[in-house]
Amino acid sequence: MAATAADTPAPEGCDPGRPVDTRPVRLVLVAAAALIDPDNRVLLARRPPGKPLAGLWEFPGGKVAANESPEAALCRELHEELGIDVSDSCLAPFTFASHRYPDFLLLMPLYLCRNWRGTVTAREGQELTWARPQRLGDFPMPPADVPLVAMLRDYL
Repeated sequence: MAATAADTPAPEGCDPGRPVDTRPVRLVLVAAAALIDPDNRVLLARRPPGKPLAGLWEFPGGKVAANESPEAALCRELHEELGIDVSDSCLAPFTFASHRYPDFLLLMPLYLCRNWRGTVTAREGQELTWARPQRLGDFPMPPADVPLVAMLRDYL
């Protein structure tokens, strides 16, 4: 006899008996990049004072504007924040994060990027550091970024 969905145990961490949260939620789409240098280090930016989640380290990027693709938004944000020029053909989709904050749901595709023009420079008061993949977990990050660390570490 074939197994049915009712016979199949829920995956680890899933609770099929838990009520579904049906509250209306505002979806915020943010694109981020794992910039990887020739030494296989990943760039992290520290959120400056005065911004939400100040002091936490994150992958550079930003909000996707209306009628903008995630790739175009990321190219724009990397230029604004870091002074580098990235072609969308140099952005390789890697994974994504989804995290529900109290007042919105964040959806964040993460792209890998090894090629850009210009010198990475902090243009918005943020601190920058190049971190080895095995050290990424040592940096306090916003909740949405945390799940990306293990995937990057395993990949690199």
